[in-house]
Amino acid sequence: MKTIAIISQKGGAGKTTVAIHLAVAAEQRGMNTAIFDLDPQASAASWSDKRQNPSPAVVSAQAARLPSLLEQAKSQSAGLVIIDSAPNADAASLAAARAADLIIIPCRPAAFDLNAIGTTLSLAAVAGKPAYVLLNAVPTQGKVGEEARAALEAGGVSVVAPVLHHLVAFSHAVNDGRSAQELDPKSKAAAEIDTLFNWIIKHANMQTKQRANTKTRKQA
Repeated sequence: MKTIAIISQKGGAGKTTVAIHLAVAAEQRGMNTAIFDLDPQASAASWSDKRQNPSPAVVSAQAARLPSLLEQAKSQSAGLVIIDSAPNADAASLAAARAADLIIIPCRPAAFDLNAIGTTLSLAAVAGKPAYVLLNAVPTQGKVGEEARAALEAGGVSVVAPVLHHLVAFSHAVNDGRSAQELDPKSKAAAEIDTLFNWIIKHANMQTKQRANTKTRKQA
């Protein structure tokens, strides 16, 4: 079982959106997947309540219970656990980071967001786990994303190779408990998630099964 922590000390970075889309991607690859929702706002849990599909499982959790919940997930043959951490909650985020095999730090390519990731990177360093910044909600026009990547890498920050652009499908799909790839498997948003998940498979050293037919998983 692999564990990925989605961490950002800044609100609005897109943690939950990233978490649920990766979880659906994992399920579509044949992985038994769970999301542990540590955010008091319980956005991932609310998304799950709207779904017609019971997977991926979403569990509202507290940091103190992470070790026992991870052991329980492992005993139930989970292949992947994604931890959706809370913003501005150092103890919970540190617990998530320490439990993870890989840390993903979503960040919008804006000055305030880029300036705010230092605390999150420091937390990941304390946990001693591999951490990468994921540029999220990148404008589809212009070179903002490229400039943000260059600035981060110049500062010695590891950046996820794929980016997620600011696409309506990401926000529209979650309104009724779906993901972008379920809303439209042929969309640009679906392709970006697929590319991102392939990157994560490699960097988290994950094993996946034959990919499920997305048409059978698409919900009306």
